[in-house]
Amino acid sequence: MVAPGSVTSRLGSVFPFLLVLVDLQYEGAECGVNADVEKHLELGKKLLAAGQLADALSQFHAAVDGDPDNYIAYYRRATVFLAMGKSKAALPDLTKVIELKMDFTAARLQRGHLLLKQGKLDEAEDDFKKVLKSNPSENEEKEAQSQLIKSDEMQRLRSQALDAFQSGDYIAAIAFLDKILEVCVWDAELRELRAECFIKEGEPRKAISDLKAASKLKNDNTEAFYKISTLYYQLGDHELSLSEVRECLKLDQDHKRCFAHYKQVKKLNKLIESAEELIRDGRYTDATSKYESVMKTEPSIAEYTVRSKERICHCFSKDEKPVEAIRVCSEVLQMEPDNVNALKDRAEAYLIEEMYDEAIQDYETAQEHNENDQQIREGLEKAQRLLKQSQKRDYYKILGVKRNAKKQEIIKAYRKLALQWHPDNFQNEEEKKKAEKKFIDIAAAKEVLSDPEMRKKFDDGEDPLDAESQQGGGGNPFHRSWNSWQGFNPFSSGGPFRFKFHFN
Repeated sequence: MVAPGSVTSRLGSVFPFLLVLVDLQYEGAECGVNADVEKHLELGKKLLAAGQLADALSQFHAAVDGDPDNYIAYYRRATVFLAMGKSKAALPDLTKVIELKMDFTAARLQRGHLLLKQGKLDEAEDDFKKVLKSNPSENEEKEAQSQLIKSDEMQRLRSQALDAFQSGDYIAAIAFLDKILEVCVWDAELRELRAECFIKEGEPRKAISDLKAASKLKNDNTEAFYKISTLYYQLGDHELSLSEVRECLKLDQDHKRCFAHYKQVKKLNKLIESAEELIRDGRYTDATSKYESVMKTEPSIAEYTVRSKERICHCFSKDEKPVEAIRVCSEVLQMEPDNVNALKDRAEAYLIEEMYDEAIQDYETAQEHNENDQQIREGLEKAQRLLKQSQKRDYYKILGVKRNAKKQEIIKAYRKLALQWHPDNFQNEEEKKKAEKKFIDIAAAKEVLSDPEMRKKFDDGEDPLDAESQQGGGGNPFHRSWNSWQGFNPFSSGGPFRFKFHFN
């Protein structure tokens, strides 16, 4: 009796005739085996029933070595191989069983199944027909007839698939091949044919899937590895391309196409790895140069141009070169409107250029495609704060400097404007009042932008001198009177010059 859930039970659910394994009785006289072989067979059968496949296999190896003419030993070893998913190893054992015992229909039926899965339809049909002529059991006869019908159907579908492929109707060919490969799952040639159809139909990733299966089903399949590598390369996945072409060269180090492709992929891979290392080190100018070399190395595949420009866009943005960043990022977004990385980098460049509406639009578009990205969410909030801030008072605009201006530039702009707008320079009362207000703004701008902590707050959209922004803390410099600034020396931050102002 076969225990439910046992290895033999599971095999029997797929190949019912395999249950004959458990019922095979050892017949010492007929098989001509000695006591040691009998011991190995019985122990192996128990281990197989218990699911200990590796141990069972060792016992059956020993049985075959002890009696090379024992068909039961070969059959049981074949069964273990099948349970382990090693159909290639099982096939020679089944063939040996049939040679030793021509009327062993269970072995012939099992071999027919394997041949059918491998797509060897003529050989499979021959086995099924011989089963029907060898006085099979009722179940074996029913199984053989069913498999013959299935094999005939596969022959017809294969012919239709080949006709469709040769006529260029690749969609129809794929449909036929889909049906065949549901049965002939180990047919490497049919998988390679379907891969070609997928390539013709512009579905390279599906082609890769079939070619990977074919590379395992057929020994030394250098052609499959070469095609997989070239497909990954065309998709822009240079690392996987390099890995696959190396597999080709492991099988044949003198393979001309694989070696030529290997040199090209290795060169490109080295450039990209070097560029990414430079980006990690913050050497954005050097990284940009490397990615420009990538585009020159592989100008014929658009994917590398797009990815290189995407990274150059990132470098310009991080290097605070907003004009260049906006230009290159826009080129990427013309080719890929939903490129989230380019949208984020262009948005950051827009912030530097004080183009807040444009930055908000880019962040919102990026968020539509990746709503869980914290960087996008924080960037959008910052852009919205800066837009609101710009509608009130912008210290950078007051001094006439860019947001990425160095402290030295800020001090220089402040000195020039403070000298220009000092109220002592104006006699007319109305002009003096205007100058006083202007001077207060200039002094406040210098106070915020020359202090790193206050400047960071302002850059994040918060006015450190605004009472509302500080939630009730601090005073508003724009409400200070002119008298509070009298005696203030705009040039006190250093330099050889000192100015003294007299007030009426």
